Amino acid sequence: IDFATRKIASHLHQTKVIVQNGDKFETKTLSTFRNYEVNFTIGEEFEEQTKGLDNRKVMTTVTWDGDKLVCVQKGEKANRGWKHWLEGDVLHLEIHVLDKVCHQVFKKSQ
Repeated sequence: IDFATRKIASHLHQTKVIVQNGDKFETKTLSTFRNYEVNFTIGEEFEEQTKGLDNRKVMTTVTWDGDKLVCVQKGEKANRGWKHWLEGDVLHLEIHVLDKVCHQVFKKSQ
């Protein structure tokens, strides 16, 4: 992600909406700057256009690893993907690409 987008993103208040129906997930990341939506079925690879994020085309697969959702994205950058997991009312998101890692924490809204 370019410098300007990183600066803006670091000051945003984001809302995550995740709806699970069996193995199907609908996810939305909402903010005043950009919104991003991705829907997937566990274990099924799909083409994802990361428009609104870093605008790349990747092949994405999401699986379970214990109680964590683990995403692997294949594309022009190696070691790319994310992990989501819950601890009480806190949702963790760890994003990684190459040797860089970003950890975000979301609190459940009341």
